[in-house]
Amino acid sequence: MHETTLLLIEVGALLLVLSLLGRLAIRFGVSPIPLYLIAGLAVGHGSFFPLDASQDFFEVGSEIGVILLLAMLGLEYSPTELVRNLRQARVAGLLDALLNALPGALFALVLGWGPVAAVTLAGVTWVSSSGVIAKVLRDLKRLGNRETPVILSVLVIEDLAMAFYLPVLSALVIGEGVLQGATTVVIAVSVVVVILFIALRFGKVLSRLFPANLPEPLLLGVLGLTMLVAGLADEAKVSAAVGAFLVGIAISGQVAHNATIVLAPLRDLFATVFFVFFGIATDPADIVPALLPALILAVLTMGTKTLTGYLAAKRAGIGIPGRWRTGFALTPRGEFSIVIAGLAGAAVEPRLAPLATAYVLITVIAGPLLSRIPDAAWFKTIVRNRRLAAESAESSAEAPAA
Repeated sequence: MHETTLLLIEVGALLLVLSLLGRLAIRFGVSPIPLYLIAGLAVGHGSFFPLDASQDFFEVGSEIGVILLLAMLGLEYSPTELVRNLRQARVAGLLDALLNALPGALFALVLGWGPVAAVTLAGVTWVSSSGVIAKVLRDLKRLGNRETPVILSVLVIEDLAMAFYLPVLSALVIGEGVLQGATTVVIAVSVVVVILFIALRFGKVLSRLFPANLPEPLLLGVLGLTMLVAGLADEAKVSAAVGAFLVGIAISGQVAHNATIVLAPLRDLFATVFFVFFGIATDPADIVPALLPALILAVLTMGTKTLTGYLAAKRAGIGIPGRWRTGFALTPRGEFSIVIAGLAGAAVEPRLAPLATAYVLITVIAGPLLSRIPDAAWFKTIVRNRRLAAESAESSAEAPAA
């Protein structure tokens, strides 16, 4: 059978299955992300139904999915809001790094994997999945919630921090000299600063380049610019996701609103492809031996990430339910963690990549489920009872003084 014909059959059949899984998830009121991941595992490496002709399609589609998720997340916010959120989240970003990178580094050292593996695993456990979180927030209709800017601020700080971290890790892995490694970092950081400056200073001018009321040219223009900047950012050793997010930030007004409408179907398609490819690229046989240590690490760092979000939302004046929504929303790790583990490779530690894969799968499946807990009736009852108990205790303490 012709390879193109086989590709069409594989992609078409899998999309039909994903449609059924999506309907099933909606029927039971759960996130479809875990089902998409399981579908990917069922047709990936080492599975009973491996997809041979369409793997390249899903790989490229997954990259586009991450770019679109981050670009459209950026479209939700103006440059002014971005700067304000970053300033407010400085402490939260530092706390995030300490609470979530250190456990990964210590875990690698306890396993005896060495300092380079420790730096690698620190990055794996530190960075939340912007792509997964963006989809969860959209699925749960929380983009307009008060805590969403806090979540976004933490994600932006993490993504921007990757501009520093990834070049440093690359230098450690390949053994670059201090001067060459420092040069790589300077170039990456300079690119981020230039993109951010253009987004903040010339965002309105950039928006005028696109016709707000002509859907087809608007779609092609915004999508083209997003992919171009993302590619250039990636070429400069900066995350493509960071470049895409900053393009979204730069576009404002009616153009941003209409771009969100015309890009939404593409985002949904390629975001689904991203989660499926994540499962396709994973061999279930490699995951089994790493499940127990990955589970221990996942439970530990989902707890620290929840604490990070809770404290960040508390500093921002968010109420208790919003604090929990923030903490649980940040728990999934994803695209960056896989990239980091792949960058280190088997040369650093052969067991690191399977551990990272199992770890990410656990957090990506658990994260969307945890995110729904604050909406549950039993959880709301517990929060309300504790608030009433605290108010009662406060009134009792003030009574003698009165």
